[in-house]
Amino acid sequence: MKTRISVHRDFRIGRIDDRLYSAFIEHMGRAIYGGIYEPGHPNADANGFRKDVLQFVKDLKIPAIRYPGGNFVSAYRWEDGIGPRDQRPVRLDLAWRSKETNQIGINEFAQWAGMAGIEMMLAVNLGSRGLDDARNFLEYVNFPGGTTLSDLRQSHGANAHGVKMWCLGNEMDGPWQIGHKTAVEYGRLANETAKAFKGFDPTIEAIVCGSSNDRMPTYPEWEREVLEECYENVDHISLHKYFGNTSHDTLNYFGKIEETGRYIQTIGGVIDYVKAKKRAKNDVGICFDEWNVWYHIREEDGRRIKSWDWPEAPALLEETYNFEDALFVAGLLNEFIRRSDRVRIACIAQLVNVIAPIRAEKNGPAWRQTIYYPYQFASLYGRGDALNIAVDCPTYDCATADDVKYLDVAGVHNAEEGMVTLFVLNRHLTEAADIDVALTGFAGASLSLHIAYEGHDLRTGNGPDQPDRIVPGPGQGIAMQDGALRGKVAPLSYHVIRLSVQ
Repeated sequence: MKTRISVHRDFRIGRIDDRLYSAFIEHMGRAIYGGIYEPGHPNADANGFRKDVLQFVKDLKIPAIRYPGGNFVSAYRWEDGIGPRDQRPVRLDLAWRSKETNQIGINEFAQWAGMAGIEMMLAVNLGSRGLDDARNFLEYVNFPGGTTLSDLRQSHGANAHGVKMWCLGNEMDGPWQIGHKTAVEYGRLANETAKAFKGFDPTIEAIVCGSSNDRMPTYPEWEREVLEECYENVDHISLHKYFGNTSHDTLNYFGKIEETGRYIQTIGGVIDYVKAKKRAKNDVGICFDEWNVWYHIREEDGRRIKSWDWPEAPALLEETYNFEDALFVAGLLNEFIRRSDRVRIACIAQLVNVIAPIRAEKNGPAWRQTIYYPYQFASLYGRGDALNIAVDCPTYDCATADDVKYLDVAGVHNAEEGMVTLFVLNRHLTEAADIDVALTGFAGASLSLHIAYEGHDLRTGNGPDQPDRIVPGPGQGIAMQDGALRGKVAPLSYHVIRLSVQ
């Protein structure tokens, strides 16, 4: 398969917000208890945090993390997770039909996030609660001292956390949500909450709920109606989307990446329409704060939730990802880079155990799933200016999209480092791709790094007994020749190619 790729220094999409490579973690299943926190584990520190999990998290260089939900937040009482642990109440979590012990609350999570070098993005309960509880939470978390709530936090041994990103509820368009509202009801509440938060601190970024997914019957009217109520006072609107391959049609699965691009483009158009209608001066970005593959055991877990009797931290949504999922995640991250003029923040959902790149057994080992690696590579090497790359290659049609390019390429120029990084995915099932990359405006380019993720069975993944069965390795067969990058990439493979440039 012959391909031609054009990379030009001056053809840029825009500056990538580092928060494009953020994460999400919820009080759900074993994400918190048995994930990041397991007192008594051989690898636990004095505070009960698992050091093996923490190291895997640190290696991802995650900029920000959304917490504590998710569906969980729509009935959450933040006050339950503060103060002496032996006095904290045990509550029923209606979202996931389990018990919440509240042994991890905002101050403990802030401590863990600080250890991991991650900025917090907090969600407030606008489902069963409202404006007063949200502003009290903000004061407890952020005010330095001298008020009842800030002094209360200080008495709990915590300084002000200085959280700048606040999610105004979660998936409020969903009938499954506790406190579900219509778009106008929610938009008015979100507007008043955002006004209060910005009255406290005008540098706060408010994130309003968009559609739970692009299959919702209210999509995209929901976004329009919500933004018409709150546009001038919010900074981002959230999108959520999960993916699967229940039909075991690999090419159609990969085509869903194009579908995601249409989703982003549509909501971008809604944002522009509302901005024009309101004659607003501010811009609203997209926060794609829940995305991942989720289908392997989704139906099975749905049945189990209905049958179990309110357990504590049950095993839930513990997907085992295969190599096909890793290739899909690689392509989706490429799409986020290409859409980074719209998508400012994106959060893989979730981080540990629950539909996550990191898994950890109780009293046992932790390991990296197949999807960990493309996420890590994008986070490490995908910072800078997104390049508008032209790719000429064969295409295919499928149920979810037409004219899908077999070769998916995203590129980033980091001028400070003097590096251009190409993320190359060959989606073809059987044919290698001969690549010929023309580099314009980049003098003295030389190959600095080539990582290849290739040669694995699509249905195979990693596990506690074989944690390194599916891992990337050094790439071969690509080199600079006469000022161009040339070589061959195998079918069903993903490559990270870094060029040192002047």
